Amino acid sequence: MDDLTRRAEVAERAARAGGELALSRFRDDIAVETKGEKTDVVTQADRDAQSRVIEVIREEFPGDAIVGEEEDELKEVPAEGPAWVIDPIDGTNNFVRDVRIWATSVAAVIDGEPVAATNAMPALDDYYVADSEETCLNGEPVTVSDRTDPETCTVSPTLWWDFDHREDYATAVRAIVERFGDMRRFGCAQATLGMVATGALDGTLSDVRPNPWDTVAGVHLVRNAGGKATDIEGERWHHDSQGLVVSNGRIHETVLEAVRSGRN
Repeated sequence: MDDLTRRAEVAERAARAGGELALSRFRDDIAVETKGEKTDVVTQADRDAQSRVIEVIREEFPGDAIVGEEEDELKEVPAEGPAWVIDPIDGTNNFVRDVRIWATSVAAVIDGEPVAATNAMPALDDYYVADSEETCLNGEPVTVSDRTDPETCTVSPTLWWDFDHREDYATAVRAIVERFGDMRRFGCAQATLGMVATGALDGTLSDVRPNPWDTVAGVHLVRNAGGKATDIEGERWHHDSQGLVVSNGRIHETVLEAVRSGRN
């Protein structure tokens, strides 16, 4: 087994293990804490699931850097060398409100670029997996949608705007509904990106600078499925880019117009 195949296998195994632990606490009256903002919540399930993910990774790659949302892990992706980017429960607000749309996310990164990723969504029994070549949902290869007419497309605003930027969010929503056939918001960035990869959504956007654990795995899923991910200027998206604009590629310019309209 070559190194990239091994990393893809470990990413899937770690995400499944962390997801199963989180699932065991789901809808179990778990205590909820906040991390500053009123909507930035965390539970012991987040911490324990992250520990389980790290445990699986360390069994195979004990010296690799780990970037994680909880506890004292790194908060930025190293520019050089191998690393892992993990989110034990992306969509914790959904998790604590008993909504099934949440994911345990694990991405393997080398020199700042993802090479493998898994978003495990055990409450839905859905597993999005990407190696260095293709993206699969529950073992079946997937591709982005082939829609070209924006008025037939569904686009989602993703990530979240702080209370002092809610007008920006409202403007972004208006820009979407003026250009596209429909809009969704799921409260879980990794799930949203997975849905773009499978063609269930045609695009997603935000002008917020995202955290890597919310985005890196999902962007890899989309790109491997034939989609496109850029920053708000249309340049290739990187883990430290400003904003996130993702689409099936065919409607990308219109999605860019929408996010730029929001900034204006």
